[in-house]
This record gives sequence, structure tokens and C-alpha cells, in this order.
Amino acid sequence: MKAKFKSFATILLAASLVTAAGCGKQASPEASGTANTPAGDGKKVKIGIMQIVEHASLDAARQGFIAALKDNGYEDKKNAEIDYQNAQNDMNNNTTIAQKFAADKKDLVLGVATPSALAAAQTLKDTPVLFTAVSDPVGAKLVKSIESPGGNVTGTSDLDPKSVDQLTAFIAKNFPAIKTIGIVSNEGEQNSQVQVKQAEAAFAKNNIKMVKASASNSSEVKQAAESLVGKADALYVPLDNTVVSALKVVVQVAEKSKKPLFVGENDSVQGGGFAAYGSNYYDLGYTTGLQAVEILKNGKKPADIPVGYPKKLDLAINLKAAKNMGVEVTDAMKAEVKEKANLFE
Repeated sequence: MKAKFKSFATILLAASLVTAAGCGKQASPEASGTANTPAGDGKKVKIGIMQIVEHASLDAARQGFIAALKDNGYEDKKNAEIDYQNAQNDMNNNTTIAQKFAADKKDLVLGVATPSALAAAQTLKDTPVLFTAVSDPVGAKLVKSIESPGGNVTGTSDLDPKSVDQLTAFIAKNFPAIKTIGIVSNEGEQNSQVQVKQAEAAFAKNNIKMVKASASNSSEVKQAAESLVGKADALYVPLDNTVVSALKVVVQVAEKSKKPLFVGENDSVQGGGFAAYGSNYYDLGYTTGLQAVEILKNGKKPADIPVGYPKKLDLAINLKAAKNMGVEVTDAMKAEVKEKANLFE
């Protein structure tokens, strides 16, 4: 597990709550969409977690969320009941899980990634709903705005626009021979569509053309990646749950074809990608957990808690992956990695 920046997450949430203070009156414990069950009063808080699919980044976000709850007095099987359900990347499962949580009358529900967050928000209208690892919460219509979410939904987004800009600048600076990059994504994922457009614009600024291949499920990922080998000088996987859940096969294609594989977050670098400018998903989930504490313990309305973003971006490089892909990592590249924990051997 990578370093867990709990203190940073605490500062981030505190700052966001100060900003939110002027957005509306604090809710009473009985208000719709809130719960107020302080740790130690004898009643177990019922918390539901629904996650679209399991992969390293989403798992880390979930673990960070649970850790923040525990650190603030809400511990599973003691004074809290945490019900975790994995949708196995199936939208029907997603809906079923949300309906089950509604029937169980959960005190709070977390949706990990956009599809799960949407299912929760569409089903649970009188329950506080938080999300994490969502790339475009406004575009997905989870919230009205970043500053003032409105309704019963808020959370944290994993997409900092600067991450793609910094990655494309890194590629242009260190790999001038890369003129075309192939992107593998699920065009059916709303969060992926946003990222593909953003990445295409960022690469264009650096005179790098993008070619696309879509995979609607994990079984199609390898074929999509292979279709790009003869068309691109390098490969790129954004924050796409379908593709990241099958990242190993993209890594295999990149290693076999000797093409650098750039990815959207640092966990995928650790999982075999060559490089990314990303943030810590455990920290993102921890921040979301602190939002949950504000709702459960202090009676805050989700409507009054601004959406959080990752504020700490860093370059991550996998040296072993670089060797397997035939990439020479210079000292100058290594010097751009601020946290040495993000230089994977």
C-alpha cells in the first residue's frame, strides 16, 4: 500500500467545509438526507458501499473511505455495519444493489466510480449518497455544481485536468519520436468519454495524433489494444474502469510490441503501466470518508459539502515495465518523480 496522506486529506476537507459554511444552514439530525449517529450511542450506523468493479485504484479508494470512518469512531462490526457489494461491471447488478440498499434503509451509501454512483443517486432519494473516483460529477448529473452540489449527493472526483496536461507535456518533452498515441477505452462509460476528449485536446496541443479503440467489456480489451499496435507509437489507458480492470492484457500487448504504455493513475503504473501523472486513490477515498463523518456525526447536508478533487499530483514511473517495453528511463525523468514511492522498481 502506498503512503496514506491522511493529514493532507484532513486539511483538504476542512478547507472545503469552511467554503461550504456560507452555502446554507446546517441540517438538523432529523432533516431529510442526513443521519446523526455519534459513535458510542449504542446504535449501529448502516453504511452501504457499491463498487462497479474491482481493480487497484477503486479498491484503494474504498479502503481509504473505510479507514477514515474507523479513525473517526465508526468501525465495522462494532458500532457500524458496512455492507460492501461489487457489481462485477454489470449495470443490472448495480441497480439491484442500489434497490437492496434502499430496502435496507441504509444511513449512508457510497458509490465507487460513476456507474455505481449514478445507480445510488437515482435510487436513493432520501439517503445521503457519496461518490468517489468519479471523473465528471457535473456532466454525469450527480451534482448541480462542484461548489454547491444540491440534493442528497456529493463526494470526490478523481480527474484533475492538470494530470492529462502534465502527462502529455512529459511525453512531448521526453519522447519526441512519439507522433501518434493509441487510446483504449470503453466509449459507453460517461467518465471515459470526458477523458478521451480531454486527452485528445491535450495531445493535439503537443502535435500528437490520437487513434482510438473501444472495448465494451473486459474480454474485448486485448483485441482493442492489439488493433492499435500498427497504428500508434505508444499506448494510453485513461481512468477507464473496464480497461483498467483488464490492464494486464494491455501491459502484455505493450511489452510484446515494445511500445510505452502511459496510464491515467499511479496504481496502474504499479500494475504494469510505464508512466502516469496521478494522485493517491486511498487519499481520495479517505477524504470521502471524512465527508461521511461530517454527515453522520455532525449533521451536515451533502448539498452543502463541495465536491473534492485530488490536489497532489505526481509523476509515477515503473522501471521494470520500462525495461520490458524497451523504454530508456533517463535521470531527468527520474528527477521529475517527487515522491520516491512513485518510482516503482
